Amino acid sequence: MTVLKTSMRNFVAHKGRMALSAIAVLLSVAFVCGTLVFTDTMNTTFDQLFQATSSDVQVSAKSSSDTGETTSRTGRPPVLPASVVGEIRRAQGVRSAEGTVFSTSVTVVDADKDKLSPSSGAPTIVGNWNGNDARTMEITSGTAPKGPGQVMIDADTADRHGLRIGDEIGVITVVGTHHARVSGIAAFKVTNPGAAIFYLDTKTAQQTLVGRTGVYTDVNVMAAKGVTDDQLKKNVTAVLGHDYRVQTAKEVADANQKEVQDSLNVMKYAMLGFAGIALLVGIFLIINTFSMLVAQRTREIGLLRAIGSSRKQVNRSVLVEALLLGVLGSVLGVGAGVGIAVGLMKLMGLIGMNLSTDDLTVAWTTPATGLLLGIVVTVLAAYLPARRAGKVSPMAALRDAGTPADARAGAVRAVIGLLLTAAGGWSLYVAATADEAKAGSGWLGLGVVATLVGFVVVGPLLAAGLVRILGALLLRIFGPVGRMAERNALRNPRRTGATGAALMIGLALVACLSVVGSSMVASATDQLDKTVGADFIVQEDNGQIITRQAVDTVKDTPGLARVTEYKLLDASLTTPDGRTTRNETINAADPTYAQDVRTETVAGTLADAYRPDSMSVFEGFAKDHGIKLGSTVAVHFRDGRTAKLTVRAITSDEAVIDKGAMYASIATAAKYIPAADMPLDDLLFVTAKDGQEKTAYTALKSALHEYPQYTVRDQTDYKQALKDQIGQLLNMIYGLLALAIIVAVLGVVNTLALSVVERTREIGLMRAIGLSRRQLRRMIRLESVVIAVFGALLGLGLGMGWGATAQKLLALEGLTVLEIPWPTITAVFVGSAFVGLFAALVPAFRAGRMNVLNAIATD
Repeated sequence: MTVLKTSMRNFVAHKGRMALSAIAVLLSVAFVCGTLVFTDTMNTTFDQLFQATSSDVQVSAKSSSDTGETTSRTGRPPVLPASVVGEIRRAQGVRSAEGTVFSTSVTVVDADKDKLSPSSGAPTIVGNWNGNDARTMEITSGTAPKGPGQVMIDADTADRHGLRIGDEIGVITVVGTHHARVSGIAAFKVTNPGAAIFYLDTKTAQQTLVGRTGVYTDVNVMAAKGVTDDQLKKNVTAVLGHDYRVQTAKEVADANQKEVQDSLNVMKYAMLGFAGIALLVGIFLIINTFSMLVAQRTREIGLLRAIGSSRKQVNRSVLVEALLLGVLGSVLGVGAGVGIAVGLMKLMGLIGMNLSTDDLTVAWTTPATGLLLGIVVTVLAAYLPARRAGKVSPMAALRDAGTPADARAGAVRAVIGLLLTAAGGWSLYVAATADEAKAGSGWLGLGVVATLVGFVVVGPLLAAGLVRILGALLLRIFGPVGRMAERNALRNPRRTGATGAALMIGLALVACLSVVGSSMVASATDQLDKTVGADFIVQEDNGQIITRQAVDTVKDTPGLARVTEYKLLDASLTTPDGRTTRNETINAADPTYAQDVRTETVAGTLADAYRPDSMSVFEGFAKDHGIKLGSTVAVHFRDGRTAKLTVRAITSDEAVIDKGAMYASIATAAKYIPAADMPLDDLLFVTAKDGQEKTAYTALKSALHEYPQYTVRDQTDYKQALKDQIGQLLNMIYGLLALAIIVAVLGVVNTLALSVVERTREIGLMRAIGLSRRQLRRMIRLESVVIAVFGALLGLGLGMGWGATAQKLLALEGLTVLEIPWPTITAVFVGSAFVGLFAALVPAFRAGRMNVLNAIATD
């Protein structure tokens, strides 16, 4: 009980000093809990949606996917004949069966030809209004579609784009463009996460999406009373045989949920990773806080030991303080985590993904995880300072507070840190010189961890050296105040090193990712310049194929020298070694593709692969299957017959564009695939006549005005799009890393605040002999700046080393250009100095207000 009382008294007495450490715990726990609540809520939302929209049993074409995905190489969804509905109705236990038709291979535009697709990446769905939808949707205004000129839309899409009854929209599919006016608006009875949904009447949907009536994509089957879904599935299968895909509601929901879960897990674990980084930085803050508190209470602890307190009691006293800190920060963090989750839901709403707070899901594991994580991490972080407190002898009561740490321990720490850093550097060297990216990535990970830990451990030694250099470069110009700031930073190198290390971690990751991102953009740009000979690329950004009408429109555009079609064909290959590889892709194109994309070969020339009954394979595939020039490969096209093609070229594995591709001509594929089943184009490569590039670019954009789903890009546009994509990803990562940097800034503030308290008497004496308040505040600000710049130098140097090594591995995949983003690195470095100034504002202000006489009288 005495230990608890002492801990409570010390905790309350130093509540101001504990506040920033508590905030660090709070932020880290809040981010972990917020991530878990957010992803659990998304899972709940999709679960409810899939359960509500699934019939008891769903029947679809054999070629459709488990999730009912309708995208195909031909742009038309897989269908089954309408007669299947009658057969299903005769199955035992069937209460009702209704045919439906829908597709996601569509683009919907308004009267101004602006896309009505969600900006969140959710699908655009066009289908027929049916009884199953009537169960899950409520018509809030207007009526359901009753003819070819009418369409009903979901309420969220209507609100997002300002659509009203009577507005005209266009549904663009491979069949053509169907125009209709909005006849009604329907709202989901459960949360719609963001899909844009459009309903046509059945015949119009069939004609618009498939090009003919009398077919359906699915049949929704409802069970009679007392019949389970599994039994209904057996009964329907008994009637239909195994020519169709028959799934229960649970199977459909599970397949959809798995696809969603896979995407959510990537986001979930990425966010938890950044929360872990913030937690790691918070550990430095907690260690620093308790180390300084123990040092300042050396005399107090010595007196406790002198009157009979044991080492264990002193140790437990500090650990109980840490426990109180962990409990307080974790409890507040769990509450803040729910707030973060709600904020993330609102943020997702801004980009088109609707998540209702009514579905907010807080599983019992979330607060349990947050509390356990926060408390355990805090107590573990305080263990070393607590152990150090337990070693304080009764004689320490006769000495001044803040006795320097054991020199021998510092020397051992420096040796260990140097060894770890050297081991990490060697691992990075091995990674940079690796022959295979997969093998090198393991060494890269080991090198990153070892150098990071090594820099943290050797921090005091680095602080002693770098702070002197920084002092000579930055602080000496401020005269005596600058020299005092330098000496204050050097007074306790361990503390300075730990504070700088906290900032180092976040900035190292920023620098590493900046180097990798810039190198990827520079390498891809370099590859485009070297390999792409076409002037323009036409494609649909969401992966939809290019319709025959659009291809003809492009070919009819004036000013063009050639247009190269490019298709992806699914096939199985039987190689000369007798092995069969399934789910391969043949990149079929016109022979002019060899001019549009200059692909390096190790044997033969790519142009020869476009000869009749010829193909190319890539280097790795050729080695694995013993293929040489002249070898014959049996290619079984999924939508056609088997062809025996001669290998005329072997492409290099060093390629970046179409890396690992196998080529053949469209004319060769057309001999074995019926015209009706021939996939449509994924891309078009377009080359203008000499000297007509600008006019051809304008003419091409104008010609495709009627096809707003497609984008025309010249090489400059393509490079900018690539740069924007990587830039958006990096900005998101920087935003998540900002949490760790915020915690690191709190660490600088805490270190300075505790340092001011530690030097209260010293500050009073300096003020007494003539140091002005302004000079005192400047001294503390300069000390803060030098600590922040020290951390920035370590972090940026370390991060650029990691990034350069990672680029060496990327070079094995063809991304050969190393680019250091000096503007970003410089901005981060300068920003670190401002971070130091900001962190010093409150400690400097408090020091300046200190009463001189009271400060001198402090013991």
